[in-house]
Amino acid sequence: MHSLRAPALALLGLIAFLLLWEAIPFFGIVNPAFLPGPSVLPKAFWREVTSGAWLAAILGSLWHYFVGLFLGSFLGAALGVLVGMSRVAEEATAWVVRLLRPIPGLAWVPFAIIWFGVNPSAAVFIIAIGVFWIVFFAAQGAIRGVDRDLIEVADAFGFRSPWQRLTKILLPAALPGILIGVRTALGQAWMAVVAAEIFGVAGVGQRMMQASSLLATDIVVVYMLTMAGLYGFLDTLFVAFQRWVLRWKA
Repeated sequence: MHSLRAPALALLGLIAFLLLWEAIPFFGIVNPAFLPGPSVLPKAFWREVTSGAWLAAILGSLWHYFVGLFLGSFLGAALGVLVGMSRVAEEATAWVVRLLRPIPGLAWVPFAIIWFGVNPSAAVFIIAIGVFWIVFFAAQGAIRGVDRDLIEVADAFGFRSPWQRLTKILLPAALPGILIGVRTALGQAWMAVVAAEIFGVAGVGQRMMQASSLLATDIVVVYMLTMAGLYGFLDTLFVAFQRWVLRWKA
């Protein structure tokens, strides 16, 4: 009985949220042109699907998303591991990290346009920047958090070179922390997608800006919910992948 309580409460909460959302424009609390009710969304979604706009926008954004996520995660993990392994590298990059880390992804948009033009490469760059720091700090912290006793054991077994320590001890021990950072980056990358596409690169962000300029808020909400659904699906897949990779810990 208790196992059914949580799903039931979650369902009730969702129903209450949808009813409240529907009531706000229905009773004129907010103009329906500014906040469409959920009942109008299926029709708007179907219009986007049949016109081909939805699929084109999603495919464009997914390409930007995966390439930017991969590049940002790979570079962030590699440099994070390097800095985590070396006090010299950490001290040498300390002020560079402090200088660049607070700069939001949107601040890089002018440079992205200048360097790459208004094309997918610019969007990939913005997404990669947003992902990079999350994975960098996750990897650095995970390497720093490795139990020093493990390194002493590695020395006792003859794993004394930096490469042997990295592959046999540090990376396996730090992998859970790095994967947590990558999972966090999955959500950050979706937020960066919209920011990266609002200046004209084809994708969900561009389509949302087009719709908002025409006050087609139902279409804006359709894409908001689409992104939420895609993130939930990808996050579920990543959690399954994470469990498979870390199955040795079970």
